[in-house]
Amino acid sequence: MTTAAIIWTVVKILVMVGFVLNLAGILTWADRRQSAMIQHRIGPNRAVVKVFGKEIRVLGLLHTAADGIKFFTKEDFMPPRADRVLFALAPIIALGAVFALLGAIPFGDTICPHHFVVNWPNIFTGPAVARSGVCSMAPGSVASAVDLTVAPLSIGILYIFAMAGQGIIGAAIAGWSSDNKFSLMGALRAASQMVSYEVTLGMSLIGAMMIYGTVRLDDMVRWQTENTWGIFVQPLAFFLFFAASVAENKRIPFDLPEAESELVSGYFTEYAGMKFGMFYFAEYAEVVTGSMLLVTIFLGGWGLPFFHRDGLTLQFGDWTVAHGLVPHFWMTLLGVVAFFGKVVAVCWVQTFVRWTLPRFRYDQLMKLGWKILLPLSLGNIFVTGVVWLALDKANLAVKNGLRVAADVSQGLVALAITYLVVRGVLGIFAPIKHEQTLLGSSVDEALKHGGTKTGPMQA
Repeated sequence: MTTAAIIWTVVKILVMVGFVLNLAGILTWADRRQSAMIQHRIGPNRAVVKVFGKEIRVLGLLHTAADGIKFFTKEDFMPPRADRVLFALAPIIALGAVFALLGAIPFGDTICPHHFVVNWPNIFTGPAVARSGVCSMAPGSVASAVDLTVAPLSIGILYIFAMAGQGIIGAAIAGWSSDNKFSLMGALRAASQMVSYEVTLGMSLIGAMMIYGTVRLDDMVRWQTENTWGIFVQPLAFFLFFAASVAENKRIPFDLPEAESELVSGYFTEYAGMKFGMFYFAEYAEVVTGSMLLVTIFLGGWGLPFFHRDGLTLQFGDWTVAHGLVPHFWMTLLGVVAFFGKVVAVCWVQTFVRWTLPRFRYDQLMKLGWKILLPLSLGNIFVTGVVWLALDKANLAVKNGLRVAADVSQGLVALAITYLVVRGVLGIFAPIKHEQTLLGSSVDEALKHGGTKTGPMQA
């Protein structure tokens, strides 16, 4: 491996790990903040820094820093009869398996350093690269192509499944080694739940792999860039993968391994200090990595509608509305920003799910996985195979119609993104209105009788 390759690898690792660490920390704040908004509460406001006599709260963001300080300073408790080696190893396995997933997830298109060398110092205004193909320099040279994937493996999604399965080991070891019946019960729940939903997780992706014709994640993104996003060709698989991913992360409404009302804290009941912090942080890191996979396989990865490696091409079938070349530097940067922006949006949606749906019973959880989601995923494979074979033998008119439909779907996505961005910007600057809404049968009954009467307060 050359020096340039080592430097690029280190940079890619820092980008991915840094993004996951920071976003996972922000998600701890988002959970508090969004739950307060949904439940009409004040939210996080207790962590304060005083500067020149003024209290700075930063919208509750200081709570994340306070959590980190608390984890580092709390006593590292070890149960007297625990298996000391396995007890200490479990949180390392749980957190390490999450970061191992990042190695095969692409966060941008291929960089052509040769293009920058040739056009230096005009890399910001220089010509665009070709829409397809590879960089012209030979592999191993200083300016050879750079994949924005830490480890661009040919097995792609298979490596993801192999590493994701290691999280089960961490939870199982933690519960068994703690010498606590609640921890053991939580470990059994976690192992059975994660194994059950991993089956659906894998089955839901087979249809996508049939259509994309590859197991490489970067090639899946390129197929979506040239055709349409995976959510349009595999809509059922998208929702199955999303539901199974939430269950795999053990988040509400699937947090049965940690059910506080039943198991105290589940498989990490006996953990304290930074060991507990590693389990706690691994859960939020799993949300981020799961969102990355969802974005990569179903939401176009780093791609945006009508944007390709050479620039913008607004085209519907054979009708080209507009075409503009964009320098390679800006197209690469746009792809990276688009990928991470989509991941943030999916994580935000998962936060809404957490504070909207109630927790399932354990029998309901297993029934949902084995009797509903798994049969649907198998049915999706069958339907995908039949439809794909039929379209493969279709005449040219049908294929041209599908080409136009794919371009129209890209247009709809572009309009939806524009609308959401505009609404988001307007919402940030809009004044906050607090409106109280009373719901429930008792409220309706009281309103029929003229409302409730409040008497004077008594000491």
